[in-house]
Amino acid sequence: QVQLVESGGGLAQAGGSLRLSCAASGITFRNYVMGWFRQAPGKEREFAAAINRSGGVSWYADSVKGRFTISRDNVKNMVYLQMNSLKPEDTAVYYCAASPGAGGSLVTEYRYWGQGTQVTVSS
Repeated sequence: QVQLVESGGGLAQAGGSLRLSCAASGITFRNYVMGWFRQAPGKEREFAAAINRSGGVSWYADSVKGRFTISRDNVKNMVYLQMNSLKPEDTAVYYCAASPGAGGSLVTEYRYWGQGTQVTVSS
C-alpha cells in the first residue's frame, strides 16, 4: 500500500519559518516527482512546489518563490518543504503528493496524496 505522511505543520508567526516533512512508503520513491500543494478554507487546492526524481530540479508557484524550498532524500524516502518568511496568506492545509509522470502544477498530475498537515501563520 502507498502511504504519504506529512508532518511539521503548526503555528508560526508572520516572518517565521516552518519545515514540513513527508515520508513515503509503498512506492519506488525515486521514480516519482514529488510535490507540495496547499488548500486554504474556501479555496481550491493549489500548487506550491515540486521536485524532480533526482532532486536536481525544482519549481515553484509564484506566490512562494524565493521563500519556500523543496528538497528530497531518496535514501530516506523523504521530501521536505522549508518555508521561510511566512505570511498569513500561507495559512492552509499542506499536502504532499507523488506523480508518476511529469509532475507539473496540476492536481490531476499527481497520483498519490498525503493526509495533509495544517500550517497557520499569525500576523
